Amino acid sequence: MTIRKKIAQIAMGASLGLGLGLTVLPVEGIAALRQGAKAPDFTLNAALGGKPFSLSLKQALRKGPVVLYFFPAAFTPGCTVEAHLFAEASDDFNRLGARVVGVTAGNIDRVAEFSRSECRDKFAVAADPGAKIAAKYDTAMPGPGQTMISNRTSFVIAPNGTILLAYTDRNPQAHIEKTMAAVRAWKARHR
Repeated sequence: MTIRKKIAQIAMGASLGLGLGLTVLPVEGIAALRQGAKAPDFTLNAALGGKPFSLSLKQALRKGPVVLYFFPAAFTPGCTVEAHLFAEASDDFNRLGARVVGVTAGNIDRVAEFSRSECRDKFAVAADPGAKIAAKYDTAMPGPGQTMISNRTSFVIAPNGTILLAYTDRNPQAHIEKTMAAVRAWKARHR
């Protein structure tokens, strides 16, 4: 099954939940840090397959480009769909030399569980307490109870730390297509 067909299949099953769970997000298509900007470095507590570890962007970039996506909160309808889609596409990203990393300021106590169940052990998810890293990437926004959460924004970051793509959209499906296209374009230039 192609990624496009899988996206459509998951979107059909989650369309009601997406509408209800993402009402606080801003207008589609607005990017945070711009293409060409230097990605702020960070180290966060993360989990992969439920196992905790310290994730450093600088270290991750030594292995190739990073698809860094910020999402509002683990186990919400839209964020679950997005995690499933990135999990489905992870092998394709890996074949292109890129690694996927999810970052959330919401439900940070459930990152390990989310990495195992919804990310299907395919990629790391990092906890961003207080949305401090999201703020550095200009993706922090007020959430429920005026706590700060992460906006749904994806970045593709080159190994030298340059942002190749910055994309904000409340629709999780478009993030996989846009980031995959950016990684493929990077790979084509670096053969």
